[in-house]
Amino acid sequence: MSPPASVGRIPIVSNSDRIPVEPTAIEAQATVQPSSSDTAVDDIDRSFHAALARLTGGVSPAALALAFADWQLHLLASPGKQASLAGQAIQNAFDLVDAMLPRHAVFQPWSVIRPLENDRRFTGSDWELPSFNLLAQAFLLNQQWWHSTTTGIHGLAHSNAAIADFALRQGLDTVAPTNFAVSNPEVLRKIMETGGGNFVYGLHNFVEDWQALLAGGRLRSDQTYVVGKDVAITPGKVVYRNELIELIQYSPTTSTVRAEPVLIASAWIMKYYILDLTPRNSLVRYLVESGFTVFMISWKNPTPEYRNFSLEDYRELGVDAAITTINSLRPGQAIHAAGYCLGGTLLSIAAARLARERPDCLRTVTLLAAQTDFTEAGELTLFINESQVAFLEDMMWRQGLLATAQMAGAFQMLRTNDLLWSRVVRDYLIGERAAPSELMSWNADATRMPYQMHSDYLRRLFLNNDLAEGRYQVYQVRTKKAHDPYIGPDEWIRRAPSHEGSWWTEWTRFLAAHSGQPVPTCLAADSGQKSAPSYEAPGSYVLEQ
Repeated sequence: MSPPASVGRIPIVSNSDRIPVEPTAIEAQATVQPSSSDTAVDDIDRSFHAALARLTGGVSPAALALAFADWQLHLLASPGKQASLAGQAIQNAFDLVDAMLPRHAVFQPWSVIRPLENDRRFTGSDWELPSFNLLAQAFLLNQQWWHSTTTGIHGLAHSNAAIADFALRQGLDTVAPTNFAVSNPEVLRKIMETGGGNFVYGLHNFVEDWQALLAGGRLRSDQTYVVGKDVAITPGKVVYRNELIELIQYSPTTSTVRAEPVLIASAWIMKYYILDLTPRNSLVRYLVESGFTVFMISWKNPTPEYRNFSLEDYRELGVDAAITTINSLRPGQAIHAAGYCLGGTLLSIAAARLARERPDCLRTVTLLAAQTDFTEAGELTLFINESQVAFLEDMMWRQGLLATAQMAGAFQMLRTNDLLWSRVVRDYLIGERAAPSELMSWNADATRMPYQMHSDYLRRLFLNNDLAEGRYQVYQVRTKKAHDPYIGPDEWIRRAPSHEGSWWTEWTRFLAAHSGQPVPTCLAADSGQKSAPSYEAPGSYVLEQ
């Protein structure tokens, strides 16, 4: 059968042998250009999804409904599992009643169930008093039971079980006894100490926060540390700038430096100065004082005009541009490149390409909390399926970017106890502000992400895992020696020895071992720096809100 007249017979090039082949019927249909009516329909659907996303916080109702439907249908069709859950509920009730009976002269807390190691809600001696401890144990038993309802169900998709479990846990966390004045011993103690004045202070904090949020600003408690004054104060200059990055070079403080410079590719999901906080906890300052010349990528906080910047643009204008600039400033010197979080993922992509095109430009590559294989990417993967990604794409398509509030909301949803409920209890029920922290100030200094780049990241890396599976192309051929041994992560952890202390010292030893001998600082001066535009660190991009 010949293709429709509107479809051209475009040869499709095979990646394996580059021989043109004829398109199949399905491939031919895929080349049909959408009509104006199709585009209008798509725009209507996207606009509706974007409006719906404002009500759901960016969570796809369809993805959530499908997960719950899968869980409920399989649970209803599992009478054995239902009987097991009923027996577990009865046993929990008997265990709790048994714990209430006085068997010892002194009450034994946590006799039935203990909080998980990372659950800090019930720490403190007041939670070991009988009434509050039994209340906490009842809550933990209930939480454990609901978790059991989503596990061990034959036929239930693992991803849907994880989504249902996560959503149920979020709901239970809202009714935890720590979140209410009458059931939180710390709040009750504060009421007795202040005569109820804690609620007055809490109301003041609540009104103050809402005024700040409605004005579109940051909370006052998150504005204590000022960029360039209190944090990000290591001296340096911006030696390169394009529409996406500023490249900061930090001033040397030692008489000799290593000839090989260090480049840190920070994550654009947050501001770079997590690695240059106050002088006492600045990795940048530590490296400079250890005799290294340090460069840092500071990303621009994008506006809607950046909507079409892709992940490839971030590679070309970000990591690639920084490496090219440093090579021109330090000709003949290979770079120690380090990537943090998303910056590490991007660095790994750039390094794979540079290994073929410019194999001598990098001396070492260090990845810090960075992923290249997204098979097991933690709880973020719970909401990375086709329905959720398409929903997020429609929301970003409308705005042109992912807003800071939506980004912060995603992290809060993953850690509600630490980032949301603990703050609500402290600020509004106890009526006290947490001590100012440079880390929390940095955490509140959120950034935006362009529509196209974030879509590429979610779809190509998270959803399809193209990078780990060899389908992400910034070059056409990637080779691996057939007999190179592979060590999986579990085996690596088993073999690798553990060392106490800071990883900073271990990393500087690694860098020094792969660097040449120190040379006088004056001899290591950048040959091209005099002609480069120069601005004082921390630059201007990091200050953009």
